[in-house]
Amino acid sequence: MPRARLTTAVAAATATLMLLSACGSDDGDSSSGKTKDTPKSGPTTLAEPKQKDLDALESIKVTPPKGDTGPKVSVKDPVTVSQTTLDVLKKGSGEKLGIGDFAKVDVAMFKGNGKPLKRSSTYGEGATYLPLTEQPQGLAGLIKVMNGRTIGTRGVAVLPPEDVFGPKGNKQFGINGKDNLIVVFDVRGVLPKAADGKDVAPKKGMPQVKWSAKKPAEITIPKDAKKPKKLQVEHLKKGDGPTIEKGDMAYVHYTGVTWDDGKVFDSSKKGDRGSPFTFPVGQGSVIPAWDKALQGAKVGDRLLVVAPPKEAYGDQAQGPIKANSTLVFTVDVLGKA
Repeated sequence: MPRARLTTAVAAATATLMLLSACGSDDGDSSSGKTKDTPKSGPTTLAEPKQKDLDALESIKVTPPKGDTGPKVSVKDPVTVSQTTLDVLKKGSGEKLGIGDFAKVDVAMFKGNGKPLKRSSTYGEGATYLPLTEQPQGLAGLIKVMNGRTIGTRGVAVLPPEDVFGPKGNKQFGINGKDNLIVVFDVRGVLPKAADGKDVAPKKGMPQVKWSAKKPAEITIPKDAKKPKKLQVEHLKKGDGPTIEKGDMAYVHYTGVTWDDGKVFDSSKKGDRGSPFTFPVGQGSVIPAWDKALQGAKVGDRLLVVAPPKEAYGDQAQGPIKANSTLVFTVDVLGKA
């Protein structure tokens, strides 16, 4: 509980994609050719393509991205499909994505007539993370397209209205309830499930951490240790990824306990959540300790953060956290956008 969880990681990441917080693109040539490349079964699986829908994709001319310039599409007539349909232009050789992953992608979106949507391309701005979930909150077709792809894949897909925003459409993006959506994408990577930096020996007298892949970390407070009066931030792993800067969206896994009893009061792995927590760094959406600890951290870091009351909730009680509590967190810095 860095503060009240403002939104689920799924909703936040989808909003991030649509509102463009992004990074980098790379060159590549398009090669035509239809492929089923069908991902594993499930609610977010692409259906067996229909010939009419494949013909519709064949009519789309894709100009591949180059440098900071994103892809372009051109069509003779507006494209429509009966179901989300994919054409893989370049198949990657990297890790295969699946439900539960956060796919790092560059995406450009166009109406069925080839007109680009406003603020709907991440190319040249920075790839973002898309949560692959069984119950997406909008743009279900995009999840179908990404599920089962491999890192390095480039593709073009057409999404019918029911797999975009449904019959009401979305006025913000100029999409009505009848618009098909053309999506060109590049799969850049996948969000790691844990910090992958080099281990750092824990300092004596500090809380000890036993990390777990599937449940909250165990944090043990040393007996007779004095509560720090100032914010303490120590490395348990030191990453060599990009530096987190003010304004970045940070993706983390965390566990928090109270110093006095060592009990877990919140974790991104607690209960049925299991998804990374994402938040804008330095914007006051989390407690001060988090904004301070994450600025300057690197992707791949595992941090131990000890927050005295003034860096946490002060004299205000917060759910299971009593007033004037010192809090201890372990934070895995997984990615940024």
